[in-house]
Amino acid sequence: MPRRYAADTSVPMNRSIDEIRTTVRRYGASEFAHMESDTQAAIQFTMHGRRIMFRLVMPDLRDAAFAKTETGRDRSASAAETAWEQACRSRWRALALVIKAKLEAVAVGIVVFEDEFLANTIPPGTSVTFGEAVREHMRLAHENGSLTPLLPHIRPNGGTDATG
Repeated sequence: MPRRYAADTSVPMNRSIDEIRTTVRRYGASEFAHMESDTQAAIQFTMHGRRIMFRLVMPDLRDAAFAKTETGRDRSASAAETAWEQACRSRWRALALVIKAKLEAVAVGIVVFEDEFLANTIPPGTSVTFGEAVREHMRLAHENGSLTPLLPHIRPNGGTDATG
């Protein structure tokens, strides 16, 4: 398994949050918010007339993964907390990278803003992102339906047939 991005980062969570704020403001965000609870964190910003939200499920300090080392040895309570803090820092660094990459891809014309941030857009009058609203419906559709082929079948007369 490949090593996770920022698995050993020493960058504090607050510095990553500040970096995200600075990045979105540099690319034109008119508003920014950061929220936290015991189990999750989120950032929101407004850009191009859209409210965008990224939600992070935060690791649980009581998770068994923090109680043991990679070799299976027991960790002390302070070592478990250190491992948990590392996991939190890693998630914030990864989020900073994702947001920066998406905004730069928009800026250079690889993608358009609305497409790149669609899943993270909060439609007016709601409190969940578009992705959160449709995720279960999409899972069921894929579970119950069949996927169309990536390349349609080419008929001898040059037409296509999406059924393969």
